[in-house]
Amino acid sequence: MYKYIGDRAFYRKLFAVLVPILIQNVITNFVSLLDNVMVGQVGTEPMSGVAIVNQLLFVFNLCIFGGLAGPGIFSAQFFGKGDDEGVRQTMRVKLFVASGAVLLFGALLLRHGEALISLFLHEGEEGLDLAATLRYGRDYLAVMLWQIVPFAAGQIYAGTLREAGETVLPMKAGIIAVFVNLVFNYIFIFGKLGFPAMGVVGAAIATVLARFVECGIVMIWPYLHRERCPYVIGAFRSLRVPLPLFRQITVMGLPLLVNEFLWSGGMTTLNQCYSLRGLEVVSAFNISVTISNLFFCAFLAMGNAIAILVGQLLGAGELQKARDDDRKLIAFSVALSVAAGGVMALVSPFLPRLYNTTEGVRSLAVQLLLVGAALMPVHAYANACYFTLRSGGKTLITFVFDSVFTWVVSIPAAFILSRFTALPIMPMYIVVESLTLIKVALGFYLVRSGKWVVNLVQ
Repeated sequence: MYKYIGDRAFYRKLFAVLVPILIQNVITNFVSLLDNVMVGQVGTEPMSGVAIVNQLLFVFNLCIFGGLAGPGIFSAQFFGKGDDEGVRQTMRVKLFVASGAVLLFGALLLRHGEALISLFLHEGEEGLDLAATLRYGRDYLAVMLWQIVPFAAGQIYAGTLREAGETVLPMKAGIIAVFVNLVFNYIFIFGKLGFPAMGVVGAAIATVLARFVECGIVMIWPYLHRERCPYVIGAFRSLRVPLPLFRQITVMGLPLLVNEFLWSGGMTTLNQCYSLRGLEVVSAFNISVTISNLFFCAFLAMGNAIAILVGQLLGAGELQKARDDDRKLIAFSVALSVAAGGVMALVSPFLPRLYNTTEGVRSLAVQLLLVGAALMPVHAYANACYFTLRSGGKTLITFVFDSVFTWVVSIPAAFILSRFTALPIMPMYIVVESLTLIKVALGFYLVRSGKWVVNLVQ
């Protein structure tokens, strides 16, 4: 058992990295739940329109995370080596990636946003208004497009700060931003303090304001604390990146970017398959995903902690310690998810009742939550394996492990079941989600092989 349980110093170091990330994620998702409930009070159609647009923006967000993850691997290892100039160069690569993603997705959503929203609109048993849902989604998207620039810029700095061990500041910025979002949601959605009630447009305006606040904090703070963040000094005075480093980051980072794009696109495609069972399924998934994210924070934050802690050990040349610590980190991630899944199962019958929607939508949301709670340890193990492989630069393997699996296994199963059978949504969802067990077996083999134990900046 001591192979899987660390000493006091191990957990002290883990909690120093994990707790700020976890607190930020929990608060962010808790406020997102409150935001979602506020929009849900307006009605099922507005809630569904917002959910569809957020599903499209989810692809952009994941592309930013994936595109910055490649340079982030090098940032963590350069910082572990004590090479500030190396960290500056990775920040420049992040700027190139983020700018490209903003231009590409901004143009795509501006030109084809309405058509993409329409892909999720199908008649169901509840008789919901598809035209109204499309109108709400279109209005929400028109405002939300303004937040993609501050989001991308903020992630460049927040990610670099975390990779350099400064996890508290991004946490504080995230907490401030979500409370800004919450307050202005209340004001703009329901028309308080003399403002008109703007519904979903008000929710979008509040989100844009929150993004600018968060971006401003994480961009300004490092320059006010240069002694703690020397790598930001002159980071963008030049955009020069040595060609060998740029080539190495591209070779290693491109699979991560493509992976996040294909994975997030895959999740969106899965939801589109599920939406064929009716608009009420979109509404139920919106409720269950928003609630689930609050509990999934446990293993998602552990994934970030694994990437940071193991990446720093690899960069410092402590290869055997990296392997030993990783085994303990994976065990802790699974144990944490078992506890979180238990709590989620206990509260799942009650939280959907916060929404102003039909009883059928609430009942379906409860069933989805219970399935998610039961499978949380499975997803936690797969997630920990993914970040372990990524910390050692095995991005091509993670690409196969994550995106190829989604498109080759999960999506064909959902596509066939949704279009060529009359299987109800719950059995369909359980079958598709259970396929993650295949990924768990693959992850166990890849991590145990030790091929990921590599010092990239030696």
